[in-house]
Amino acid sequence: MSTPAKAIVAKVIRPEIQAMQAYAVSDAAGLVKLDVMESPYRLPQDLAAEIGDIVSKLALNRYPVPSAHKLRALIHEVMQVPEGCEVLLGNGSDECIQYITAAVAREGAVVMAPAPSFAMFAMHALFLRLRFVGVALREDFSLDTEAFLAAMAREKPALVWIAFPNNPTGNAFPVADIERIVRAAPGLVVIDEAYQPFAGVTFMPRLAEFENMVVMRTVSKIGMAGLRLGYVCGRPEWIGSFDKTRSPFNINVLTEAVAIKLLQNKSVLDAQAAKVLEERERVRSELTRLAGLTIFPSAANFLLARVAGGKGAGTRVFERVKDQGVLVKDFSGGHPLLENCLRLTIGTPEENRILLSAVRESL
Repeated sequence: MSTPAKAIVAKVIRPEIQAMQAYAVSDAAGLVKLDVMESPYRLPQDLAAEIGDIVSKLALNRYPVPSAHKLRALIHEVMQVPEGCEVLLGNGSDECIQYITAAVAREGAVVMAPAPSFAMFAMHALFLRLRFVGVALREDFSLDTEAFLAAMAREKPALVWIAFPNNPTGNAFPVADIERIVRAAPGLVVIDEAYQPFAGVTFMPRLAEFENMVVMRTVSKIGMAGLRLGYVCGRPEWIGSFDKTRSPFNINVLTEAVAIKLLQNKSVLDAQAAKVLEERERVRSELTRLAGLTIFPSAANFLLARVAGGKGAGTRVFERVKDQGVLVKDFSGGHPLLENCLRLTIGTPEENRILLSAVRESL
C-alpha cells in the first residue's frame, strides 16, 4: 500500500479496527483438514445427484423469496422448534450473531460470555462499539458460575452468549448452571448450540419457559458447512426485533433449495454424525495413552489437547503435525488459558488414523 493510501486508512478506519487481527482461516490445500469442525463425510452419490438436478432448475436470475418461508417452516418441523416460536435465518451463525448484536447495540451496552469462547461474540461487539466482558473459565475450562453471576450483577449485560457445548474447549457446561445464568440475566441470553448434534442435550424445548432466552444453531457441523446457514429460534418478540437488522435476500436460492432437500433427508446427516461420535471416543482413547498430552472432555465433534512443556510447545507440535500433512488448530498466543492447546476435529477413520500417527510422531 502506498504511503498516501496508508495515511488515508489511518485517518478513516477506527483505531480499534486497525489494531485487531482478522479472523484467520488457514489454507488447507494438500492437507488432511481437521481444523474447523466440518463434517468429514460427503453426501451419498444418489442424494448428491438429486441435489444437482434441483440446482439445475433454479432461477438464478431472480432474487430469493425474502422470507425463505419454506425453509423456515421445515426447520421448525425437523428441529422441533416449540409452537409459538419463530425462526430467523442467517448466512451462517456468524450473521445471526451480527443481527442479534446489532439489535441490542445501545450506547454503553455490555456483551458478556465465558472466556475463552467463540471469537465472533467479542468481535461483533467490537464492530458495533459495545463493551465485551469475558468471564474467565477455570483452569480445567469448567464454568465458574459464581464469578459469572457476580459479573452479570456488576456489569448488567444487555446480551449474554453461552456456547453449549463451548468452542474451543468442547465441554458442555452443567444445565443447572446455565439455568441460573438465564434466570439472573437482566437482558437476553443466547444459547449457541452449534454442536448440539454431538451433545445430545438442548435448550430448544425450553424456549417457552424462559422469556429472555433464544437458541442459535448452524447446519455447518452436520454436513452443510459450504451452504453457510445458521438460524435462531425464539419468541416472536425477539425474532421480530432481530429480523429488522437482517439484510434483505440474505439466504440465497442455492442455499435454500439444497438445505430443504438435505433436511428432508436428515437421517443421512444423523447417521454421519453418529459415526463422528464413535470416532471421537476412539480417538480420545488413543490420545489419552500418549505421554505429554492432556485431553479435555468434549461433547462436540472435536477434542482439545494441551501439550506439556514450556512456552511454544503446542506450536512446535502443531508445525510437526502439519509437516506430516495434517492441519489442526493452534491456539497458542491467544487466550492465556489456551496456551499450548491444539483443537483436533474428528475426521473419517482413515483421517483419524493419519492424525494419530502424526501426533505420536510429533510429541
